[in-house]
Amino acid sequence: MAVPKWTEDRTSELESFVGDESPVSQATVAEAAESLDTSSRSVSSKLRKMGYEVELASTAHTRAFSPAEEATLSSFVEGNSGSFTYAEIADSFANGKYSAKSIQGKILSMELTSHVKPTEKPASIRTYSPDEEEEFLDLVADGSFVEDIAEALGRPVNSIRGKALSFLRTGEIDAIPPQRETKAASSVDPLTALGDVSGMSVEEIAEEIGKTERGVKTMLTRRGLVASDYDGAARKEKASS
Repeated sequence: MAVPKWTEDRTSELESFVGDESPVSQATVAEAAESLDTSSRSVSSKLRKMGYEVELASTAHTRAFSPAEEATLSSFVEGNSGSFTYAEIADSFANGKYSAKSIQGKILSMELTSHVKPTEKPASIRTYSPDEEEEFLDLVADGSFVEDIAEALGRPVNSIRGKALSFLRTGEIDAIPPQRETKAASSVDPLTALGDVSGMSVEEIAEEIGKTERGVKTMLTRRGLVASDYDGAARKEKASS
């Protein structure tokens, strides 16, 4: 299978998927590869070219497994091909000794990911009303810049880019609208632009600022902020203790 080229849109989607994670874990690399219909090797290579630090596949979550456990895991995964997600395998393997991320990393290193059942993604929370979505699409069709759409809808620029990415994925637009101000020139913190996020869920924040949920959690933890379903302040305190 030919590996798809890294277009500007695909690169932007990868950047949104990874968020602020550093180093980027092999579990995230595998998820990004599945989402973008490409190989983990291609994702890792692209991320490194973009300046990201990427965890080595050879060292990701593999040290704790004994040879016997590795053989048992391999047999279990291949014998139940397509039947279990990483979380379900973690629950049933070795009495729950390993986390889902550890299991995913080990299966990745054994090149058995094709035997794992994809995790069903929950339906996205709709943070744009039908009228806003219709106006959004009309503005895109008129050739409006991202900043113009943001002003018209009263939304942060990052939220507009995130919504545009969603529309691009569903085929409702052909390309993300152009932006007058480059990303490098913009110094506005996307979380600061949202104001108080304590009443918002991680998923709602992610859609608003055009980041992955993993990236949002990282940002909340680094800033010591609290969302309705994630306590970044507690995570930050625990990490520093």
